[in-house]
Parts: sequence; C-alpha cells; structure tokens
Amino acid sequence: MKKLLIEFLKKHFKEIASNWAAKLKQLFKDKLSDSQIETFTESSLLTFIDVLEEGDYKIADLYLIEIYTLCSNLNMSLIDVSQLFSQGRYAILNIIETELTGHNDPIILLGFIDEIIEQLYARYSMLHQEAKMNELKYDRDRLASKLELSQQYLKNILHTSDSAIMMVDENETFIAWNKGAERIFGYTEEEIIGKPSSFLLPEGEKYQNELKEIQEEVKEGATKILETERRTKDGRILSVKLSVSKLPGSNGGYAGRSIIIKDFTEFKKLQAQIDQSEKLAVIGQLAAGVAHEIGNPLASISSLVQILQRKSNDPFFTEQLSNIKENIDRISKIVRELVDFSRPPSYEKSMSDITDIIKTALGIVKYDKRVKKVKFETDLKESLPRINIATDQILQVFVNILINALDAIEGNGRITVKSDYDREFIYVSFSDDGCGMDENTVKQIFDPFFTTKEVGKGTGLGLSVSYGIIKQYNGEITVESKLNEGSTFTVKIPIKENTKSNMR
Repeated sequence: MKKLLIEFLKKHFKEIASNWAAKLKQLFKDKLSDSQIETFTESSLLTFIDVLEEGDYKIADLYLIEIYTLCSNLNMSLIDVSQLFSQGRYAILNIIETELTGHNDPIILLGFIDEIIEQLYARYSMLHQEAKMNELKYDRDRLASKLELSQQYLKNILHTSDSAIMMVDENETFIAWNKGAERIFGYTEEEIIGKPSSFLLPEGEKYQNELKEIQEEVKEGATKILETERRTKDGRILSVKLSVSKLPGSNGGYAGRSIIIKDFTEFKKLQAQIDQSEKLAVIGQLAAGVAHEIGNPLASISSLVQILQRKSNDPFFTEQLSNIKENIDRISKIVRELVDFSRPPSYEKSMSDITDIIKTALGIVKYDKRVKKVKFETDLKESLPRINIATDQILQVFVNILINALDAIEGNGRITVKSDYDREFIYVSFSDDGCGMDENTVKQIFDPFFTTKEVGKGTGLGLSVSYGIIKQYNGEITVESKLNEGSTFTVKIPIKENTKSNMR
C-alpha cells in the first residue's frame, strides 16, 4: 500500500500541490505570499514521499525547522499550522476518491496520509513548544540577572539601605548592625553586638552545617550568595537571600566577613509573576494542543463518514453513522471553544445521570479498532443521584481514561468500570490489567505534556485536561497502579456541591 501511495503522490504531484495551494491562498492571503504557499505545498509533498520511502521521520526535521522559521516570523499559531496540514489532507482525499476504485480501498490510503500528517504536526508542535520555553527561560534569566545587579548596587548604600547589613569578626561575633537589619530582624544594635554569628540561625543541624560552609568558603576569598532562612526577634522564620564577603585584614588575611541580608518577600512576588507567565504560556499550548488533538481526528472521521454514507444502503449501518455524526457535532463544539482561548468555555450544565454518561463513553470507545480482544466488565450502581454537570465535559473525562486503559492493555485484556456513591460523593472507577506504572510515573501523569507514549502517539494532554475538569466540580481523580499488574483510576464528584440547589 505504501508503494501504491508513493506512486499516486508522484503521479498527481502537480494536481495535489495546485489544489492545496489554491485553498491556502484563500485562507491565508493576508499572511502568506503566493510563492511562500507554493513552496510550502511542494516541499510538504516531497517530504511525505521521502518519509514513505525511507520510513524515518527524522529526515523531515530540516523541513520542519524551515516551516517553523517561516510561521514564527509571521506570528502564525499552532491552529494556523494545523490548518496548513489539514488542507493538504483534503487535497489528497479529493483525488483519492475520484482516481482510486476497485480493490484499492481509499480508506487505507487515507490512513497512511493521516499518520504522516499527525506525526509531522506532533514533531512541529514539540519544536514550537521548546522554542517558546527557551524564550521564557531567556526572559527569566535576564530579569534575574538585572535583579542581581540591582542588589549589588544597593550594597554600596550602607547608611540608607533597607537591606540588613552586618559584620562578623574573626572570632565569630557581631561587630556591626545597620538600621535595615534592625527593621528586618527586630533587634537593636545594642542587643546584637557581641552576640555569636549563629544567633540568627533557626534550629536544626542544616543551618549549623550551612554556617560552617560559609565560614570555610569566605575565608578562601569567595563571595557566598545563597537563599536560606533566618530567625527574627519575635520567632518568625524569614526567607532571605545572603551575600557574604571576606573582610581583609591589614596583612590581607581574614579579619571577618560582611553580610548583606535581603528580605526575599519582593523577590518572591517577582518570581511568582514569572512563574505565572510560564503557566499562562503552558495553558496556551495546552489549549492549542487539545484543539488539535480533537480537531485533526475529527477531520478524518468526517471524511470517512462521508465515504461510508455514499457506499451504505444498510439501515443499521446508517443509524450507526448517524450516531457518529452526533459525536462529531459534540466534538466540534469543544474545538470551537478551545480555539477561542480568550474566553472560558461556556458548557451548559444540566441535571444528569452519571450512569448514562458511562454507557455513552463505553459505546464510543468500543468503536476503537483496538477493542477486538478487550473484555469490558461493568458493575454500575442503580439509581445514582442526578447531579448538575456539563455532560460533554464528564464524557470527555471518561473517554480519556478509557483510551488510556486501552493503551495500557495494548488491545488485549480486561477493563472494568464500576460506579457507587455515599452521602458525599459519586465514585466511578476504571480498572485495567495492563502494564501499570511505577511511583514516579504516577506522580507525573496529570502534568501537561507528560506522556509515556512514543513521539507522535500522544500529546500528554488527556489526563491533564480531565484533572482540570473534575477539579472544576471540586472533585478528585486518584490513581492506584502497580508495574505489570494494572491501574485503577477513580473519579470522585461531590453530590451536594453539584445538585440543583447550587445551580446559579
């Protein structure tokens, strides 16, 4: 089939490139020139052919770097790039439908094209994410460096400084203490002069060892800068930043050390702002990634449904296609809301039965090609309390967990779904007898972009999104897993907080 597809792409190269470019010129006429679009379509098709012939996606790396350079210079988002690739799929699909008949199934050929585009887009997304993270790191380091320079300047303003500036002699006793130190720690100069250098240390061996390390390094002439804690007069433990330097004696030897202590409160606020900017960047990547994760397969499903509808006259098959169409409409709604990231999703809540949602999720997953040797077992509690939720959101959570279970058992094993409730929570558990996870993996599975799958096989977004959805309802997802024995995911949703009395 790959050989047939290679011959097909070469034979219809100009026609596909022309149709692809024509559509892109309509969509991106304000961003890309005609020559840029034509170069993109031709180089993309050549890359498709090279990947098919060599069977190695690494040969596409130079092509992806060139595409990233072009798109980043034009401020094109991941959604825009997804559109560039998706239009290529449609251009190829249109010609496949008209040219290939008989024993050559167009669905199989389309599957090869989908795999190539998914893999290339996944590699592009990783390149995009890495570049954005490097930009944030550079901005953070530059800001931290600027802060350090400012602190060094403040050292010279001894008498007016808000920093605590003090000196310790070679006998390890305080001999100087400024007003900044008095303000931060609460001790007056009279109270502190003559006290041992360990006077401000909190209790604990850690701080005694830290003091010894400072003494040794500063005596050798090094300037010691570190973040640590110190104790105030009223017993509070402050987070501070120390800058310790050697005080040279008349012969150049060690005569003590100067200590500048900065209250770290303002720095912590600044660090929180930097961390928040990084989180917002990750959330932006998360939204774009989820939109692609849903949108790209959606395009394939839509294409397949159209082909199957034209071929089928069977009433039962027609009814199943209608069910697929309903799921496509629901997914489309999610994609539209994720693309418009500046506004929160407007999911409508209603009083819903969790059991119905579980059954719908199982029905969707059973269409997966991997379930031929999978045994599904259910133990669903009757008459679960109805709660006020967005059905599409909870369905998305259940489907994500079930798909992960399918991946864990690799299409051969058992998946058990149970539901129950008590006075406070509804419980839904999903168990599999698959590969399981070690403790380190369990700790990271809800982190955005963390995945144990091969590159291109998953974005690491499904469980992160699911965790966020359940948290919106003040619920919880817990995991129990043992390596090579299987895993159990339990979703807990509060009853009282999500009933009609709390509807707003």
